[in-house]
Amino acid sequence: MSTNPSVSSERKTCYRWIICALLFAATTINYVDRNSLSVLKTMLEKDLHWNEADYGWIQFAFTAAYAAFPMILGRFIDRFGVKVSLACALIMWSAMSMALGLVHTVVAFAAVRFLLGVAEAANFPASIKAIAMWFPQKERALATGLFNSGTNVGVMVSFITVWLAENFGWQWAFVTIGALGFLWLGFWKWGFDRPEKHARVSAAELAHIQSGQPPAEEKLRLPWTTLLRYKQIWPFLIAKFLTDPVWWFYLYWLPSYLSKERGRNPLDSAVLLALIYTGASVGSVVGGWFSGFLIGRGWVVGAARYGAMILPALLMPFSIMAYYTSSFAICVTLISLATACHQAWSANVFTTATDLFPQKVSGSVVGLGATTGGIGGMFLTLLAAMTIQWTGNQQLVFIWAGLMHPLSLLIYWLWLRTDFTPANVDTPPDAARSHGPLLAAGAALALLGAVFVVVIWQNWETCVKAAKLAGAAQAATAAVGVALIGLALIYAGMAKKDAATA
Repeated sequence: MSTNPSVSSERKTCYRWIICALLFAATTINYVDRNSLSVLKTMLEKDLHWNEADYGWIQFAFTAAYAAFPMILGRFIDRFGVKVSLACALIMWSAMSMALGLVHTVVAFAAVRFLLGVAEAANFPASIKAIAMWFPQKERALATGLFNSGTNVGVMVSFITVWLAENFGWQWAFVTIGALGFLWLGFWKWGFDRPEKHARVSAAELAHIQSGQPPAEEKLRLPWTTLLRYKQIWPFLIAKFLTDPVWWFYLYWLPSYLSKERGRNPLDSAVLLALIYTGASVGSVVGGWFSGFLIGRGWVVGAARYGAMILPALLMPFSIMAYYTSSFAICVTLISLATACHQAWSANVFTTATDLFPQKVSGSVVGLGATTGGIGGMFLTLLAAMTIQWTGNQQLVFIWAGLMHPLSLLIYWLWLRTDFTPANVDTPPDAARSHGPLLAAGAALALLGAVFVVVIWQNWETCVKAAKLAGAAQAATAAVGVALIGLALIYAGMAKKDAATA
């Protein structure tokens, strides 16, 4: 360990919160860049003659990349470390955000957004691993809630993107917000390292950070096929698959909902988003703080996480009424409540990954969770675009969004109860033997996807009439995606001749 001799070993410094602030800043920049397209949607539709299906394809390209790459990047982060990985990712996503100002066609926008999704997929696996490195277990949910509130702040300041676009053109808006990321790199280069190596961490703070966890862990590489054989990972993956798309729905379609169905102009909508996501920031911090508070009061970890997740999950169905109320004030209030509840939920769901798996594989676990969340978001992007194109409104998507969190909480409880015993990754499951549950789940999904493909193919003209060609193609893409996920699970469940885990 290397500590600054000018810092007394008896005084507990708080440098870990500076690390949290750096992660908060990166996440804010991430969401400013990510959300820029949705807040400029109506302007771009007018200038570039997009329809809902075109917009859906562009966002699908982002979510497809965001789904495909986190588990790859998670292993990269576990191998090369948080510092280098997050810096490289931020350089790439900032460059891609700037590149959006240079393209004009739907295909070009989709290609750049795909690369943006590749880079941004590293943010949460790297940040959650950094939190596990720098915070003891009872503080992790609060730290996660604090840095995760950057997702809300990134949306809250979206009115700046609209203002830039209205005064200087949308091209310069993309270039300007993309350039922000490069300012962060200098602070990151000099501010981040492992706590046991950092010169500004006192002995007392290091002891506090390492309380309840090993002081350092060797690197361990587990294939995703092996991780899927652990019982502990599945509630986390299912929760990410079901509830992440709710956030994506609000992120992608809320600005156009306020504009088209509630009659607000783009700048008004951006200002309203700042109000709505202020509630989300409060929810993120309070939700993270509350489970740590319960642990401090003597609650076991599993019960504390449930205690912090149950109220947000039970309040989410009230968001359905936001669509049906005639009062705009009530509508905004209920949507604000929904975003706050989702972020309180998310702060604790992320933390369960580090509760259930040790730090040395946390990047891979969170990356796999981000992949499943991205897959859910990818399906939501396609199906929401098709539904809105078909029905002309967002009613059905609002109903779906209100029900996913209670369902996910029920799955957590039925799967784990309060047993949050960490997985023993040092003696992984025997990959030389087939895994029945994975094979069965994979076969069911592959069959379901194949049935959907056949039904859509046989009723192609009806689908095109209902949702136009792009909507029908999106439905077919989603069906193929279900089948491919099934095949991936079958592959994961098959016996492997070379079952090495390194």
